[in-house]
Amino acid sequence: MKVFLDFDLTLYNSYRIKAQCKTAYFPESEKDVIDFYRSNTPYVLLGSGHNVILSKEFYDQSFLIFNGNFNSIDLNKATGLIEAEAGISMLEISEIALKHGLSGLEIFYDIPSSLGGAVVMNAGASGEEIKDVLVKVRYLDLVDMTVKEIKKEEMGFEYRNSFFQRNTDKVVLKVWLKLNQGNQESIRIKMDTIKESRWAKQPKDFPNAGSVFKRPSGYYVGAIMDELNLKGFTIGGAKISEKHGGFIVNFNNAKGEDILQIINEVKNRVFEKFKIDLEIEQRII
Repeated sequence: MKVFLDFDLTLYNSYRIKAQCKTAYFPESEKDVIDFYRSNTPYVLLGSGHNVILSKEFYDQSFLIFNGNFNSIDLNKATGLIEAEAGISMLEISEIALKHGLSGLEIFYDIPSSLGGAVVMNAGASGEEIKDVLVKVRYLDLVDMTVKEIKKEEMGFEYRNSFFQRNTDKVVLKVWLKLNQGNQESIRIKMDTIKESRWAKQPKDFPNAGSVFKRPSGYYVGAIMDELNLKGFTIGGAKISEKHGGFIVNFNNAKGEDILQIINEVKNRVFEKFKIDLEIEQRII
């Protein structure tokens, strides 16, 4: 376990909000994770930092961080079975799959998330989701502090929702995925095409954390922002992207509070016009 005091979180959140925490813990093994939870240390859990909003400049508490650590992986090319720890990034695991000619993770190549976070959120795009390749999950149950396993069929996956989203006292430790044999060149072409398409539509010029709101039934958030003329709407150093209204970007040293104020303003205006209560997709810390 690596431990740091007065740790700078700026590079550990994709909005690049300047923030610090009192102590940061980086577990490097399953034993580290279990020992940490058994210590009963009050904590904030932070994964890859791509779907979070840091609302404070200083946190007088500990952060348990999975980012570049707890990321070992075993792969059986013959069976297409992957066994990986929750901290591995979707970028890294998709590139490893490509190297071995295994198909099924191409869509995740440019989705910024850890594997554990992808499972919790049932991450996906273009009709594909992590559940499509999932076999089972090993997790720590904080209720009785025992390690358990659960099969995909038992996890009740929904759009951007899962067993772990509904049961926050369960901590993902390891994930098993089943991929298909594929042609390496075809896999690479699909990955590059997905990335190019996403980059063409999404704002990559300023730090952001992806889509801010879940898509409401029958509507698209980007189209709603267009109709309300909210693209470019600014508070402090944050603004709604002119490129895609579903994104908020940090264009000038934004604070978490700037982003939250924009979110509240958007929610109010959307409800007033459409009677839709927009649901935030990002996690506020």
